[in-house]
Amino acid sequence: MRDLIRQKIIDGLSAQIPDFTRRDVYLPRVSGRKAYAVIGMRRSGKTTFLWQVLEGELRLGTPREALIYFNFEDERLSGMTQNELWLVEEEYYNLYPESHGRRVVFFLDEIQNIEGWETFTRRLLDTHKVGLFISGSSSRLLSRELASGMRGRALEVRIYPFCFREYLRHLGREPEGDVGRLPTSRRSRIERDLRDFLACGGFPEAVGTDVRSRQELLRSYVDVAVLRDVIERHAVSNPVALRYLVRQLLGNPAGTFSINKFYNDLKAQGIPVAKNTLHEYLSYLEDAFLLRTASLDTRSEQRRMVNPRKAYPMDPGLIPIYDRSGEPKLGHALETCVLLELERRGAEVGYVRTASGYEVDFHARFPGGSTALIQVCTDISDGTVYEREVRALLEAKKEYPRAAALLIVLEKPPRMEVPKNVQILLASSWLLETQRFSE
Repeated sequence: MRDLIRQKIIDGLSAQIPDFTRRDVYLPRVSGRKAYAVIGMRRSGKTTFLWQVLEGELRLGTPREALIYFNFEDERLSGMTQNELWLVEEEYYNLYPESHGRRVVFFLDEIQNIEGWETFTRRLLDTHKVGLFISGSSSRLLSRELASGMRGRALEVRIYPFCFREYLRHLGREPEGDVGRLPTSRRSRIERDLRDFLACGGFPEAVGTDVRSRQELLRSYVDVAVLRDVIERHAVSNPVALRYLVRQLLGNPAGTFSINKFYNDLKAQGIPVAKNTLHEYLSYLEDAFLLRTASLDTRSEQRRMVNPRKAYPMDPGLIPIYDRSGEPKLGHALETCVLLELERRGAEVGYVRTASGYEVDFHARFPGGSTALIQVCTDISDGTVYEREVRALLEAKKEYPRAAALLIVLEKPPRMEVPKNVQILLASSWLLETQRFSE
């Protein structure tokens, strides 16, 4: 084991940094020694992000021999125990004794495969001057377990599939400067790219593949996540009910979901399962980053609990795989993208139902304290659609007077009279803007 670990350290230090598309990921900056836990759905780009950080360290002048990438996803390490983890530390400092006392950065990929890794990483932080990045599948690296295992020594870094700007960057078509000032031909290209993005999604491996290959690939992502990150990890006793739940949620994006109704539907089909079990399954799917949910925005915890949640897939590319309507769901895909973008910008997101019964897609609270009411719509050229969307925003403004009111649309709207306290924004412009409301 010692010889193997020594060789992996040498190989990692001599490895060439792979080509990658730069990700726009928020990295918390705090004083004190903290580990960064890089988490997210499988195949969303966690390992690539580690290499991005490593390259950034090189640009800042950190010597290459002080940047150790060590991947624990290696069948030769399958028998490794907690008591052998210290060999990684010892063998590195044996190879580079001059590193004692200077800053060294460890990138420990898939370390969650080793039981007891938390104790090792805490000690590493306590005994050496190190930077520490750990990453792994959500099946073993969950927020609540980081909180208990690392005892406040780890900060989460969430990795999503490509956002729209990253998608364009990956294709070599990222715009510079103000999108609104681009020439017409360039702007038209961006609008076409957005429609492609809504249909195909942002999983890096899936970008640019044909429809059949992409759907097979994305289906395999979901199947593996359900099997390894949910069924195996939580010893799920009713996989049939779980798979029905997955199809229901991913096949009805942006729709409201009630555990009680779903429980009754399963009962009618002769599938026995407890309501509490369904609540647990839903939380497991969120832990595995297969989907996100938005609850009713209200100060009453009881109202929040009894009202249905809205469910969204982790990527719009998953929608065509599970949708059985046979029709494109651009509106649902766009709403999904807006939710994910709000999360990337650090917002706490819920939906609004006013006292008059109007519903607004999102209410977002940003880290700096600003808030926004957001309606998402593909096309408001139909006057009745426009009036409905604006009416809901104006009603919600009465209850949230300090919130900005935004109507995000896919199609450029015709000239129309807009209330002074409502903004209409093109989705392409909003998705490509810098971190608005996030300060």
